[in-house]
Amino acid sequence: MGMIREVKDELVNHMIPFWSSLRDERYGGYYGLMDYDLTIHEKAVKGCILNSRILWFYANAYLTLKDTALLDEARHAYEFLRDYGIDREQGGVYWSLQYDGTPEDTTKHTYNQAFAIYALASYYDASRDAEALALARELFHVIENRCMDENGYKEAFDRAFLPVENDKLSENGIIAEKTMNTLLHVFEAYTELYRVAKDAFVKKRLMWILDVFETKIYNPMLERQEVFFDAQYNSLLDLHSYGHDIETAWLLDRGLDVLGDEGYKERIGKIIDKLTVCVYRTAFNGHSLANEAENGVVDAKRVWWVQAETIVGFVNGYQRDQTQEQYLAAAQAEWEFVKQYLIDKRDGSEWLWAINEDGSPIENLPIVEPWKCPYHNGRMCMEIIRRGIDVA
Repeated sequence: MGMIREVKDELVNHMIPFWSSLRDERYGGYYGLMDYDLTIHEKAVKGCILNSRILWFYANAYLTLKDTALLDEARHAYEFLRDYGIDREQGGVYWSLQYDGTPEDTTKHTYNQAFAIYALASYYDASRDAEALALARELFHVIENRCMDENGYKEAFDRAFLPVENDKLSENGIIAEKTMNTLLHVFEAYTELYRVAKDAFVKKRLMWILDVFETKIYNPMLERQEVFFDAQYNSLLDLHSYGHDIETAWLLDRGLDVLGDEGYKERIGKIIDKLTVCVYRTAFNGHSLANEAENGVVDAKRVWWVQAETIVGFVNGYQRDQTQEQYLAAAQAEWEFVKQYLIDKRDGSEWLWAINEDGSPIENLPIVEPWKCPYHNGRMCMEIIRRGIDVA
């Protein structure tokens, strides 16, 4: 069976039924926690990022498979985000909700606004619901008008958009004013919004973000991105995030395709190629990708989203230059690793959060929680189907 058929089978017969089984018919949205033992916690917090990612997943699954049941799932996620996730008094999307839709954490984070835009734009494409596009545009202006300083996007705010400590997107013992991760997903969201709406101001901001990646985020000496920054984009930590680099490579390429600007394609394309080859040479061991390296010390666990983005990133690298057949072989080897070790074989489960380099499971990590979602692995399946690059 070829890779396209296999990932389509994984999407249709495993991922979609799993996430549909978490639909909350009483309170809306989808249950926010399934622990490692596969117990669903029906009254757990519902993260708005998780809900946005589920909305994105079902909208794009519908666009890929044309099954109207998927559009109904997307509508269910959309109505929960619309009715409960958006702060109608002060604007923007909350960080999280209680199981019944009441606000749980009223932090407003730029990252969270971006994922709502990403999801709403895709849902508009699937449903042609003008209200969804209007909400996406509203959140775009929230980011542009309320989340900026003189250097770029600030990240963490209270409910009234007063700045607070950016603990939610900072890791590794530091607190960052700006992060590569948030900027990447603003770019991703704006790419999708521009694709469906062709707004000139969105296009202008996409180009500005590309300039920031080129001049502030990308480190040409190390051929990687820096991750955590102060307010002036000074790097705070020697950290090589392999998964983010391979994800960035193909997301920037997607943005370039949507923009259609030849000058940016030439300039940013060189960065894309360098990110891809650096990850391949530095972090890929022949079957899977390490997580990251801090101060040269490698974290070798295999995280679900990193492995999913690796497959897409290496297929994208091959499509950019089909003489680079090692990328296609790497994508196939990664998929074989995922099938054998990362996809949970237990009934009623999905992918494991993370495993050791040898494939042994890291237990007690949830199967579903506010960050564990169908966005990375579901998107991988849909990207392989869409791109039509098959491997026997």
